[in-house]
Amino acid sequence: MTGPGDSSTIADMLIARMESLTRAERRLAEVILDDYPVSGLGTITVLADAAGVSGPTVARMVQKLGFSGYPEFQTVLRSELKDVGSNPIAKRDTWVGDLPDEHVLNRFTAEATQNIRSTLRRIDPAAFDAACATIADTERKVFVAGGRITHAIATYLFLHLQMIRPGTQLITSSNNVWPHYLVDLKPGDVLVVFDIRRYENSTLVLAEMAREKGAEVILFTDQWRSPAHRFAGQTFAARIAVPSAWDSSLAIMLLVESVIAAVQQLNWAATAERTETLETTFDRTQLFRKFS
Repeated sequence: MTGPGDSSTIADMLIARMESLTRAERRLAEVILDDYPVSGLGTITVLADAAGVSGPTVARMVQKLGFSGYPEFQTVLRSELKDVGSNPIAKRDTWVGDLPDEHVLNRFTAEATQNIRSTLRRIDPAAFDAACATIADTERKVFVAGGRITHAIATYLFLHLQMIRPGTQLITSSNNVWPHYLVDLKPGDVLVVFDIRRYENSTLVLAEMAREKGAEVILFTDQWRSPAHRFAGQTFAARIAVPSAWDSSLAIMLLVESVIAAVQQLNWAATAERTETLETTFDRTQLFRKFS
């Protein structure tokens, strides 16, 4: 159970209901989301004091989310915290005995498809369009970074952006190298960063330092949301859990390829010119086979 009556995380529920909350409840929700899910694991008094609200305010908001009370709310948070910290062996143990005896192609596809649908339902199109416009703005440099696994997704995005627009850099995931990139990062530049469970400390520090330098941080993360979200102007949370010891990146890749499509369309004239120049270079280097 990750939420009463559906598969949403509590973070999903808070974000979806933010506009209907009172001012005090919104302040409380922001405190919970700021260090999610750990922030809600203390006593009701500790959480209320951290948000500057009363205990009854906490109780009312928890009930608005559909929980019977604060204990049930915390039970779900603890379950989510366990999911966030799961290693591959623990993740496999949670599904291996519970699914019907079908072929893995069918099981995996069903879960991955549901992840995509759930992710798209939670994406704000206006926020997504704004992020794409920011990435397309050639007055800004764009830096792209990922972690141990998500570095592959970051590289995929970078290679396409490099064709679409100038001023794009891929930040290496090595801790002793990435600080060098911050030297060239200026106010107004963009950091696109990927971080999924188990969240990486270096990614959090990178996002924090980029924000301190005045960069616009755009985060792609999972349904539990990386701690780096507190430094991001835009956060896009994709669902990643599948019947596997490892998480699925399909929903994140869908968002990334949608970004690529949107940015190239926004910059199509310049993109076409850059692509023609690049194709001429490819021809001279004979990088690709010719069939004519």
